[in-house]
Amino acid sequence: MGDPRKRRKKYSTPQHPWIRERIDKERGIMKSYGLKNKKEIWKAESLLKRFREQAKKLISDTSEQGKKEEKQLFDKLIKLGLVDKEVKVESVLDLELEDVLERRLQTLVFKKELSKSVDQARQFIVHGHINIGDGKITVPSYLVGVDEEGLLGFNNKSDLSSKDHPERFVKKENTKIVKKEENLLEKDSAKEKKESKEKGEKKKEVKNVEKKEEKPTKKEKVETEKENKVDAKGPKTEVPKAEDLVK
Repeated sequence: MGDPRKRRKKYSTPQHPWIRERIDKERGIMKSYGLKNKKEIWKAESLLKRFREQAKKLISDTSEQGKKEEKQLFDKLIKLGLVDKEVKVESVLDLELEDVLERRLQTLVFKKELSKSVDQARQFIVHGHINIGDGKITVPSYLVGVDEEGLLGFNNKSDLSSKDHPERFVKKENTKIVKKEENLLEKDSAKEKKESKEKGEKKKEVKNVEKKEEKPTKKEKVETEKENKVDAKGPKTEVPKAEDLVK
């Protein structure tokens, strides 16, 4: 039978595992594209890295072999929809990770409105509900070519192929009008809340002023008590001095 073929990694991991900026960026990408784990990001980055390295070599290579390799590279990238036809080799260096992830089968199923979310698109693909032409594809990371994009659809044997299926994506009509009405209602309710708050604050201020006017302060109480004591004692009488009495 022979020895089994040795399986090698198709991706390279980051050099430093604990970089906050990179981790936050990868989390955002995973959420927006519905990726299972970070390996899928690293695989796409490795593929992009290979394209860039090949393009760098071909920029300086002016031989016939270099021209052939350049044509092969361009044909592949054009087929995948990563590059336009009227583009130079230098433009391959401008490609980003998002350009590769946009060509994944999972992303295109969601963008073609065959699913309600990116995660649901992954589920449909893995469960064998998605076809490209007559062929069933169960790999969410499959890079869809430009020619294959028009053949994307549901498997004829799948229950999801019927439009009446409850999990099928349905376009809501007049969604913009509904949203505008909802926004107007929210604004009106917010205005009413503000007005009620302002009225309540004014009432509190008036009550506080009235209380202040009614209730005298401690100093005023002390002064009034002193005045009352003086009035009760009557006017002060001057006591004659001893010298005046002798006279």
